[in-house]
Amino acid sequence: MFVALKKAPVVPLIHSDDTELAKKTVQALVDGGLRVVEVVLRTDAAMDCLEAIAKDCPDAITGAGTVLSLDHAKEVIKRGATFVVSPGLDEEVVKYCQSKNVPILPGIMTASELQKAYNLGLRTVKFFPAGLAGGVPMLKAFTSVFRDMSFMPTGGVSAANLADYLAVPKVVACGGSWLTPSAEIAVGNYAAVTKLASEAVNIARSVRG
Repeated sequence: MFVALKKAPVVPLIHSDDTELAKKTVQALVDGGLRVVEVVLRTDAAMDCLEAIAKDCPDAITGAGTVLSLDHAKEVIKRGATFVVSPGLDEEVVKYCQSKNVPILPGIMTASELQKAYNLGLRTVKFFPAGLAGGVPMLKAFTSVFRDMSFMPTGGVSAANLADYLAVPKVVACGGSWLTPSAEIAVGNYAAVTKLASEAVNIARSVRG
């Protein structure tokens, strides 16, 4: 996952209750240059969407987001998730993923949470909700103290501020839902998704080469 993110350090969020629409959305993102996707567990069909993407979209690297519990973690890994993302820091979830050698990015927004993540052996975490938690200035403050930590800011990231976040050296990638607009997907306009993905890739290249 992290190797792929060096080429396109943006992780789109897949929020769907329809497996076919989810797969078409992922293919549109891949066509635009974004291979790493996060299927968020925010619908009743999210697990099925995750499994379908993992099975039928071989060009994508599929992870699960909004993983809230140990049961969630066990199920998403069973369904094919190759990485796990949580909105908060749960020690039980972290240790289970570590035992399965599955990358886990728990969400943090305070120094105390970040220090706990560090002492659990983690070196990359999700910074969430990035916009409300202080954005780029907060990330710079964290990286000055936690020099070994890397971050994936999510929540409030958009095309307008993506370059600012990616300019922070310790930001490994940014997550965002702006890349998968529900209104466009609902009418089958996957070209719009591909365009947004391509624009994000170009922004990333302008910052990181």
